[in-house]
Parts: sequence; C-alpha cells; structure tokens
Amino acid sequence: MTKQRSISVPAALGVQEQAALRGMPSELLDRSASRNQILAEDKPIHDWYRFVLSFPPHLVRECLDRFEIGQDDLVLDPFCGTGTTMVEAKKLGVRSVGIEAVPLSAFVAGTKLDWSVDPDLLEETGRLIAERTEVRLQETAELPPRRLPPEQTRLLLKNSISPLPLHRALVLLEELDRTGGPCTAHLRLALARRLPTDIGNLRFGPEIGVGEVKDDAPVVDVWLKQVSRMSEHLRQWRERDPIAGKVIHGDARTISNLLEPASVDAVVTSPPYPNEKDYTRTVRLESVLLGFLTDKASLRQVKKGLVRSNTRSVYKADDDDAWQVMYPQIAELADEIEAKRIELDKTSGFERMYHRVTRLYFGGMASHLASMKQVLKPGGRLAYVVGDQASYFRVMIRTGKMLSEIAQGMGYQVEGLEVFRTRTATATKSQINEELLFLRWPG
Repeated sequence: MTKQRSISVPAALGVQEQAALRGMPSELLDRSASRNQILAEDKPIHDWYRFVLSFPPHLVRECLDRFEIGQDDLVLDPFCGTGTTMVEAKKLGVRSVGIEAVPLSAFVAGTKLDWSVDPDLLEETGRLIAERTEVRLQETAELPPRRLPPEQTRLLLKNSISPLPLHRALVLLEELDRTGGPCTAHLRLALARRLPTDIGNLRFGPEIGVGEVKDDAPVVDVWLKQVSRMSEHLRQWRERDPIAGKVIHGDARTISNLLEPASVDAVVTSPPYPNEKDYTRTVRLESVLLGFLTDKASLRQVKKGLVRSNTRSVYKADDDDAWQVMYPQIAELADEIEAKRIELDKTSGFERMYHRVTRLYFGGMASHLASMKQVLKPGGRLAYVVGDQASYFRVMIRTGKMLSEIAQGMGYQVEGLEVFRTRTATATKSQINEELLFLRWPG
C-alpha cells in the first residue's frame, strides 16, 4: 500500500487558519464534505448498503497504511455499522472482525463479507423469485393489500412506506423466504438496500425524514436490478473470499467478553457522537420489514446495547455515568450544559436529559476504551473518527479532545488528533470539526 499521511491541524483553529496550514483556499476546506464521499472505484461491495454519513473506504486504507498493517494482522471495528472497515480490509487481504449492536446493521455487514455465493446462481435465483412474485401479485390483485401487524407499524415513521409498495415488498419477502437457498441473505440485503428511498418514502439529509410520498413503486424491478449489481460485484471480487472477516452482534462496551485477549493489531472505527440522532431510526424501515424488530420491547433491547448518545436511548437503570468519578471533565461538561438549560429556562423532558446523556455518552466510551485494553496487542494502533457537536444548547462538545483525555488517563498514548473534514453544524450553522483520534496501546 502506498504511504499517505494526513496533515495534523490544531482543532481549535478556524477555517481560515486551518486552510492556511493546509496550503489551500478556505473555500475548499468549507467544502471538505467531499473528503467523506465514496470514490467510484470503491462502490463494489461497499455500496451494497451503507449509511449516508459512513466514513469512506479510502479513509480505512489510509489508516491501515499509516499503521503498517499486513496480512498476518487482525483489524477490529468495534462500532462496525454496515461494515466499511471489514469490507475494505478484506479487499486488501487483511483479516478483520466487527462488533455491532444493531441487528440489521450486523446482518448487512456480515452479508457484505460473504463473497462465497455463486454470482450466476444469485442472479438466476433473483429472476426466478421475481417471476413468481409477479404471478402472485397478479393473482391477488383484487384482494386487500398485505399489511404489517399493528405493533410493527407503530415502530415506523408515519408515511415511511405507502400501502401498495408495502404490499408488494411483503409478497416479495414471502416468496424470497419460501425459495430459501444459499443466496437468501444476499437477496434480503438487496431489498434492504432499496427499501428506504426507491420503495419507501424516506429521505436523508443527514437526518432521516419522510420525503415525497409515492402511491406506488416498481418494487420487484428495483430489487432485481440491485441483485444484478451485486452479482456483478461478486464476479469481480469472489476470488478474495478466503480472507477471514466476521461480524459479532454485541455491545462495544463489553468487548473483552467477545474477543480473545491480546488478539487485535489495529482499530479503525467511528463511534456515535453525543447528539440527538437516534441511530436506530436510520434503519427502522428495513429492520421492521426484514423481521429484526417486531415490537417496542425488541427495539428497547437493541437500544440498551448501544452507547448512550441521545435522549431517546436513555433508561433509568443506566450506570455508565459512574465513570465521571474518575474523569471529572465529564461532569464539568455536563454541568455546563445543565447550567445553560437553566439560564435559557428550557423545561422539556428531553432538554432536562441533555446533561445526563453527556455523562452517559462519555462514560460509555470510557467503558469501551477500558474493555478494549484487554483485546489489544501491545503496540496496537487505533483510529477513531469523531465529531465535535453543538446540539445541546449550542454548548460546544469537543468530542475528540474529551476522548483523547479519557484514553490518556487509561494509559493509551495519544498520537494525534487531526482534522478529517469540517461540516456545518445544524444548530449554529458554523463550521465544526470531524477529527481522527489516533491512539496506541503500549501494553
């Protein structure tokens, strides 16, 4: 791999000062969101399904190159999402493992790592299911459309999918599951990929919401096109399948219970940020239709396995805030947010919880970093993509700086906190940093 190095830029500098240090016009740095875009050549496999704000595959390559990772090493992503780190590691011939608490995301990442499926069989099975589905849709055209059970419907954003596309998708799923076979996971993933916007009515920008409500959608056609695209990608990459990669459905705060001690050489990951983004909403439609969420109890169980980063995922019994005793800077930041709430006379239930979310978030990340020490090899290298936030009464949360202090207090060596890109804060419309925090575990 070709050596590439990021230019370290102090996080406290403004856009103009950062641009001067980087030797670029400030307007280019303002547009640095393009740094986060996926390259056209990286779309095979990665684009089977990925979050809108996922970090790009080229960033994984840069980090693994910086860490001088080879084919005998093991790379971990403890917040693996839809598998960007593992897929890119597999493309590079490197072993990897991912931890993911959201079942749909774990399914996506695991399926994207399975290149053993015969691409011709995948395409042939897809065509067969499409034909059977169209026949069944014609036969049932005069019957009432299929619906989800009420308890599942209540989990969805209103109007996230219209009745007729939902009916078509449910019939397609029934035919897909009835057919079975070695391609089932990939065929279900193809549907998950097309559900939110092509079949459903959702939009991302970056928050999820309901866009134009479509009365109908060509469900079978768009699904079959995705199956064909996946088959084409498998023809390109199938010979790399022996490279080991796996995904474990689990909680990143208890990682020492999931992996062998001293087994990990490097980490490339992006944990959640402390804000009001409910990460389960991003995959809610797919999670419900594919059966990963069946009622409020199953959703609650998923949320309990996540680092607390928003008020919708906080529960009375949560105790990650106990870490603030060891790291008083957590309590200081939370107290600043609560003081701001009182000053502004904000009294809603969610606003009253902002200070607690802050304590739980950084406490949860402290718990994660403590557990990580057990699975890292001596000299293990880590890269965390983290973003500053101003979601809570515009109090600036320097996420990277805070995590670097917590990590250093645990014995990690902080090798750098470098600007990855800047983005516009929703609340303040100002430019804030998304950074790469580089750590080393001396062992």
